[in-house]
Amino acid sequence: MRTRPDAAVLRAFGVGAHRPERLAGGRGLTWRAGPVVLRPHDGVVTDWRSGVLADLTGSPAYRVPRPVATLDGGWRAGPWEAWEAVAGRVDERRVGEVLAAGRAFQDAVRHVPRPAFLDVLDDPWSVADRIAWGERAAPTEPALDRLVAAFRPVDAPSRLVHGDLLGNVLFADGAAPAVIDWPPYWRPAGVGAAIAVADAVCWHDLPVAEALALDTGDVAWRQLLVRALVFRIATAVLLGGWDAAQAARHAPLVRAVTEDGTD
Repeated sequence: MRTRPDAAVLRAFGVGAHRPERLAGGRGLTWRAGPVVLRPHDGVVTDWRSGVLADLTGSPAYRVPRPVATLDGGWRAGPWEAWEAVAGRVDERRVGEVLAAGRAFQDAVRHVPRPAFLDVLDDPWSVADRIAWGERAAPTEPALDRLVAAFRPVDAPSRLVHGDLLGNVLFADGAAPAVIDWPPYWRPAGVGAAIAVADAVCWHDLPVAEALALDTGDVAWRQLLVRALVFRIATAVLLGGWDAAQAARHAPLVRAVTEDGTD
């Protein structure tokens, strides 16, 4: 899938006259062809997500790219899906604005019922999500052992959340932030914010004290950070990418949310 979309795929999405160019980010798997961005599809998740976002109304608080259908009306061509290209760049330093855009987006989809496919997904991210909520046993890893021991109940209803906000909110002058590449999860609303904040601490130098003090409006904020860390660490372990360097990056926040107590 690191090869570019072929001519048949481009014709299927109505952009056959454009030469695709690889985009930064997206694990090297995302391409732009004229007004369209193409990325590997997620099967039934692509069909569901495209259907939801095709009907989503706009908001001054956020933008979303519209899914692009094939000429025969489907959402997939070969191994690809397509989306409207939107202006903007990622800025992981603008954590508060990322959280605000994510909150507005999640509020806009709060009426959407839980999709049944969440029960059968078995990729590392889905398994790590279940580990973070005590539905699967965690792999053997000291940081995970420490975090799982800190689990406390989270008394908040589940709803659709965006599980990877920090690197998937685009900023452009004169436009609302654009929320892209939505990985859906069914968890308490604050989980999306907690994952974004954990990412900001571990990878983009947000001070731990600021992360703990953020007023997200969510109950059990520290406990949500515990779950976010389990999700990220378990994913890295399952993908075979967890190493000493990653452990060092995560250690300050792991210590903070376990030593100082949990909500």
